[in-house]
Amino acid sequence: MKNLIAILSMTLFFVAGSARAEEQAEPRILAIGDSLIAWHMLTRQSITDAVSKELDEPAVSRAVGGARVLFNLPGVAELGMRISSQYQEGDWDWVIMNGGGNDLWFGCGCKSCDAKLDKLINVEEKSGGIPKQIDKALESGAKVLWVGYLRSPGVDSLIEECRDEGDELEARIADYAKATDDLHFLSIADLVPEGDLTFHGMDRIHPSLKASREIGERVAKLIRKVDPDR
Repeated sequence: MKNLIAILSMTLFFVAGSARAEEQAEPRILAIGDSLIAWHMLTRQSITDAVSKELDEPAVSRAVGGARVLFNLPGVAELGMRISSQYQEGDWDWVIMNGGGNDLWFGCGCKSCDAKLDKLINVEEKSGGIPKQIDKALESGAKVLWVGYLRSPGVDSLIEECRDEGDELEARIADYAKATDDLHFLSIADLVPEGDLTFHGMDRIHPSLKASREIGERVAKLIRKVDPDR
C-alpha cells in the first residue's frame, strides 16, 4: 500500500509538469530527472522555476520524484519513473537533466554498486543508461546540462553511505561531458558548507527552497556562459 501511494504521488509530479508545459508559450528549455529537480515544483519554486526566473523565459519540468535512469516496470516506467521517458520531442535549446541517485540508493543495496555504476555509465565504452538518456536529447540538436547532486551538510543522512558511489558516478559523467560536444556537467558538490543545514529539507536529502533557488541560478549562469545571447 505504501508503495502504491508513493507511485501515485510521484505520478502527480509528472502530471503537474505536463500541465505546466501546456501553460507556457513555446518554451525552449526542458528539465527531466528525479526529485532534485522535481522538489518544490508544485509550489513553483523548483530548480526549473529558478532557471526560468533568472533567464526570464519559460522552462518546462517533467521531472518525477523517485525516478531512476534504469527502470523497466511496464506502465509505471512510461509515467515518468524512467527518466528517459520524461523526454518529449520538441524544439529545445537546452535539456536540463539529472539522475542515478535512486538507482544507487535503491538499486544496488550497498552490494553490487560497481556493476550498477557500469550499467549507468561506462565512459570507456560510451555505454549505459545515462549516455543513452543524454544522447537522445543531443541527437535532437539540443544542448544538455547535467546537474550533480547535493552533498550532505556533515550530519547523518540516509544517503551518507552512498557518498563514494555518488562521487564516482559524477566523476564518470564529468569525464563523459569532456568528451562529448554540447554536454555540460554542473557540479554542486561545493554548494553546502560544512554544518550548514539550510540547503536541505528535514530529511537531509532533498533541496530546501534556498538550495533549489541557488542551484537554479547556477544552472542559468552556465547556460548564459555557453549561450551569451540569453
